[in-house]
Amino acid sequence: MRERQEVPGEFFETETVVIGAGVVGLAIARALAKNGHDVIVLERGGRFGEGLSSRNSEVIHAGLYYPKQSLKAELCVEGRQRLYDYCQSHKVDHRKCGKWIIAANEPQTLKLEGIQAAAAGNGVELAMHDAGALSRQIPEINACSGLWSPETGIIDSHGLMLSLLGELEDAGGQLVLRSPVVTAESGNSHHLLRVEGDNHLTLRATNVINAAGLGAVPLANNWAGLPGHQRPRQWFARGVYFSYSGRHPFKTLIYPVPEPGGLGIHLTLDLAGQVRFGPDVEWIDQEDYTVNPDRLETFANGIRQWWPALDPSRLQPAYAGIRPKLAGPDGGFADFRIDGPEAHGVPGLVNLFGIESPGLTSCLAIAERVKAMLV
Repeated sequence: MRERQEVPGEFFETETVVIGAGVVGLAIARALAKNGHDVIVLERGGRFGEGLSSRNSEVIHAGLYYPKQSLKAELCVEGRQRLYDYCQSHKVDHRKCGKWIIAANEPQTLKLEGIQAAAAGNGVELAMHDAGALSRQIPEINACSGLWSPETGIIDSHGLMLSLLGELEDAGGQLVLRSPVVTAESGNSHHLLRVEGDNHLTLRATNVINAAGLGAVPLANNWAGLPGHQRPRQWFARGVYFSYSGRHPFKTLIYPVPEPGGLGIHLTLDLAGQVRFGPDVEWIDQEDYTVNPDRLETFANGIRQWWPALDPSRLQPAYAGIRPKLAGPDGGFADFRIDGPEAHGVPGLVNLFGIESPGLTSCLAIAERVKAMLV
């Protein structure tokens, strides 16, 4: 560790730094502050939640698709209940509206059976319905079978982050905006963080949590003292969303059978009852949130396969999100990585990699996992 006089710019010391003010970073910071830590959250953007946390479906997932005993399965199921309880106790807008996963043909029905079995392994019970039963429940949809997930819901993610931030600040924590961490160095039980943006300074901290979302892996690659094998490779999977204006017949979420890299172009609802479709999956090389209007026809063709009454003229480009993947297009399942001192041997450091869906659902459970690593 370098001596203080060798560090350029202003120098400050603190106990605990969380890098990234998305929903996961704020949940971790809140948990640590309430547990007695002196916490500073550093965010590169001008507002909290500008990255992944503002570019998702705002769905509370039940925990259906993930392999048994994976972190995604465990933290989604635990986090979902924590999140529902938190929303009720802290008056965060949400609704447990449920969702249908639908199959267009017999081969897809076999996939539904696999999803049902995997969900049961995670402690989540789903009900299978044949075409007749499905048509009575959602008559507008063409499908030969469907799974009903009663525990799926939707949430006001901005309201959730506001609540987490309020509790963080009530516990003495602080959010510092426009302060990207550009390099880091660990050694001698401390960490040096070089911060630029509005605040050109160096922070010396006892504990650091790298919850930088898409930036977590690039930051790890510029982290002196972190073993090389603890710096994973990352891929970007962009998904775009289209909104749907006007009236529609839906009160629940509708998901087709999952596709490689995502859950397929599905129908979600916001808390006002408006429909949006997406995301699709497009592998890209760099951060880019462009929504190409030409994708509308592809969306419309896919949606019409299960909702023939779709009016394509009411589809409008909405926004795009990017999933930080730890496996590429042919890489198969990749779990969350929450790498604490036991993984990399660096005291007081926790790196969070590949925190994509179900990261929002899992945020409070992730926070508890990180808190336990720093006791």
